[in-house]
Amino acid sequence: MELKLRKIGNSLGVILPAEVLKVLQVREGSSLTLIPNERGEGFQLVAEDAEFEAQMRAARSLLSRYSSTLRELAK
Repeated sequence: MELKLRKIGNSLGVILPAEVLKVLQVREGSSLTLIPNERGEGFQLVAEDAEFEAQMRAARSLLSRYSSTLRELAK
């Protein structure tokens, strides 16, 4: 599928076709993340996963709260 960059204000943007939006299960206002692939030769576009983000916030909180303890355990 070929997409073209278009000028949107002072930026460039890509218009995603309806079929892509349906597969990603997103709509206007949804967050997308562009992730480099494993070989570093391209990217993968993924929809934000609210449950995963909540889990990561909790993990970051625990990591910062117990950083000294975790550092000692890692020795």
